[in-house]
Amino acid sequence: MTRILDSKRRGSKSGQTGSVMVFLHGYGADGADLLGLAEPLAEHLPDTVFVAPDAPERSAMNPMGYQWFPIPWLDGSDPVEAEQAMDAAVDDLNAYLDNLMRNEGIGADQLVLVGFSQGTMMALHVALRRDAPVAALVGFSGRLLRPETLEAELKSKPPVLLIHGDQDDVVPPQSLPEAAQALQDAGLDVYAHVMEGTAHGIAPDGLSVALAFVRDRLGLDTPAR
Repeated sequence: MTRILDSKRRGSKSGQTGSVMVFLHGYGADGADLLGLAEPLAEHLPDTVFVAPDAPERSAMNPMGYQWFPIPWLDGSDPVEAEQAMDAAVDDLNAYLDNLMRNEGIGADQLVLVGFSQGTMMALHVALRRDAPVAALVGFSGRLLRPETLEAELKSKPPVLLIHGDQDDVVPPQSLPEAAQALQDAGLDVYAHVMEGTAHGIAPDGLSVALAFVRDRLGLDTPAR
């Protein structure tokens, strides 16, 4: 049985729902951590609704935050239990996205996933295994989990943008080319951007690249400024 994810929502600037952007936060954070990105993005995505669910579990390392699944090398959790927790979180997120699309009245081609760190891991794993491709998938500072199962489980091929700081000391920068290669080998269109001088975070240049990518994939005519 899937768990219902608590979610925060910011309506579109125009009052219309042309698309929905889903922010998936990192380990130990919560939805509000990324929902603040809606402020600079909304000006250039006026018909986009922004939502940010909390992951289903309280974080073992930060009781005030949440985790999509435990990280054994970080929190000392059992590796088998961590894998099981990830599977459960995948089911939770799929149910959340299904309900979101139904409630907002949109199709997959109007859905944008933006993940950070563990949220990127979830976005990549879930989106590629859904029946219909989302409009765009943006992954900051994450990695591709279970690449060995991708070929057998791949169902859709959304356009993917991977962004990573070259000074990241949490998720190694090498995770970007490794993920990009695996995704390209699976037949996906993959774009990449390295945020120079950036650690485990989102720099202005990365956000600008992500905005341009999303606008292009949503078919918006006026270029972002």
